[in-house]
Amino acid sequence: MKKIFFAAILCFLATAKTVAQDIYNEIRNKSNAAIENPLTDGMIKHINQFKVDALDYMLIKMREQMPDSTALFLDKQAFAMNNFVNVYIQKILEYRDKPQNVQEKIMQLFMDASFSNPLFNDTDTEITLCYYASGDCITRFSLDTDWRRASAAVAMMMNKEDL
Repeated sequence: MKKIFFAAILCFLATAKTVAQDIYNEIRNKSNAAIENPLTDGMIKHINQFKVDALDYMLIKMREQMPDSTALFLDKQAFAMNNFVNVYIQKILEYRDKPQNVQEKIMQLFMDASFSNPLFNDTDTEITLCYYASGDCITRFSLDTDWRRASAAVAMMMNKEDL
C-alpha cells in the first residue's frame, strides 16, 4: 500500500513539474504567435513583444544568477508578469474616458511598481529600462522586475488610492 501511495505521489509531482514548466512556454508561444500573425494590431504586437523580451530576460538572468532555481519559480514569475501586463492594459482601457491626469496616475503606478521591485538588481540599465524609458511604449516597465512583488504592490496601491 505504501509503494502505491509513494508511486502516486511521484507521478503527481512529475505531472505538476511538467505543468509548471508549461506555463512559461505557453505564455511565450502565445505571445510569439501574436507577434508573427500579420493580422495582429501593431499595439498588440508591441505588448506581446514586451512579454517575450521579459520572459527571455528572466530566463537568461535566472540561469546566470540563480542556476539552482526551479522551473516552478520561473513559471510563477512568468504567470505574474502576464497578469501584471494584462491588468495594466485592462486598467488603461477602463480609464480611457477619465481625465488625462487619472490615466497618467494609473500608468505611473504600474511603472513605479515595476521599477521599485527588481528581481536581479541588474546594473545594466540600458537593457533593463529600454521599455521603461521609451515614451512611445505602452508597456513602460523594467525588465528586471520581481513580477509577483510588483503585482502585490499595484494591488495594494490601487486599494489605497481607491482605483
